[in-house]
Amino acid sequence: MGKSKTSAFTANQNRLATTAKALAHPARIAILQYLAQKRSCVCGDIVDELPLSQSTISQHLKELKQAGLIKGEVDGAAVCYCIDTEGWNEWTRQLGLFMSEPDNRSCC
Repeated sequence: MGKSKTSAFTANQNRLATTAKALAHPARIAILQYLAQKRSCVCGDIVDELPLSQSTISQHLKELKQAGLIKGEVDGAAVCYCIDTEGWNEWTRQLGLFMSEPDNRSCC
């Protein structure tokens, strides 16, 4: 969908779609699982954990950060990443609301 078409949808619909898109790649899921497992900021270790190049991982981190699922802080020459709990909790809440919307689940 072109960027100009997003204005036809609610802010909540756009937010859900943006976050879902960020989660729609197995490398990003792996990154989130790794960060959640560590429960602390991770600096550079992600490259050692995934079979991807530094530049590819950086692109995935950028997508996750733009979606508000992770945050990063500069620590010298490295950037340290962790789960953005506020963004993650909001995604979980919004997804829960979205998934509970249909009242008639046996229509077909």
